[in-house]
Amino acid sequence: MLRLLSRLTVRCAMGALGIAGASGCSVSQDQEVAMGAQDSQEINAQLPIVHDSSIDAYLNALGDSIASHTSRADLRWHFYLVNTNEVNAFALPGGFIYVNRGLVERTDRLDQLAGVLGHEIGHVIRRHAVTQMQSQQKTQIGVSLLCTLTKVCQRTSARVAIQAGSATMFARHSRRDETEADEEGVANVVRAGIDPHGIPELFQKLIDERQRHPTILEAWFASHPMEESRIADTRQLIAAIEPSKMAGLAADAPSFHAFKQMVHALPSVSPPSAPNGSDPRDSATAH
Repeated sequence: MLRLLSRLTVRCAMGALGIAGASGCSVSQDQEVAMGAQDSQEINAQLPIVHDSSIDAYLNALGDSIASHTSRADLRWHFYLVNTNEVNAFALPGGFIYVNRGLVERTDRLDQLAGVLGHEIGHVIRRHAVTQMQSQQKTQIGVSLLCTLTKVCQRTSARVAIQAGSATMFARHSRRDETEADEEGVANVVRAGIDPHGIPELFQKLIDERQRHPTILEAWFASHPMEESRIADTRQLIAAIEPSKMAGLAADAPSFHAFKQMVHALPSVSPPSAPNGSDPRDSATAH
């Protein structure tokens, strides 16, 4: 992971991605995809990615059905399920989307999971990660994703070992980014023929659960600033859609529930490996 951080820092400092003035890097789409692919490969070696052909097929088919109707349909999209109870999702530059098992297990219908994917796809469409790289505000992509999707960074020893204790997390989007991704998410699922009401419904469900189980939900709310206003805003976006476009949109499907059963049947979540031999039992919380 430290090698990954060094490489990303050198990219911007030395102009490997092309300097755009003193403020940061200018990243083309080809460079964005190459960066995301390389980082995804290294991140996949760190996270407990689920390798099940049926689960992969469903998640990627659903994701592709949404992404293929966006302005970045030309990207080769990749969707991964991470076997952790942490409730979160994340997008790397170039179309690499990660969804945690804990978030999938909290969805009740197809439109809720589709809303999550549509939102993360929205971050890629708006190139939020690339903008962060260009401003040199956040370059610790690998460590930040590991910290955000799991609890491996919550121990002092782990934070020191990977130098992430005082870093601004790459995954922490601004409220403006979240608003833009919400707007894209609503439009994305509608174009894919899926009901957008699942987006505010899942938001409300997570806010309600935060009061009961704040620890399990803290990763989501740390990386996705959430207030009740986002629920109202997405509902307002939906209300503004022409009724003819809302007719016949899918809210649920048997294939989604078959997918959830496969996810539920996965082996119990194993805590992520802890740096420097730290006790891995401290790095995950079951629910």
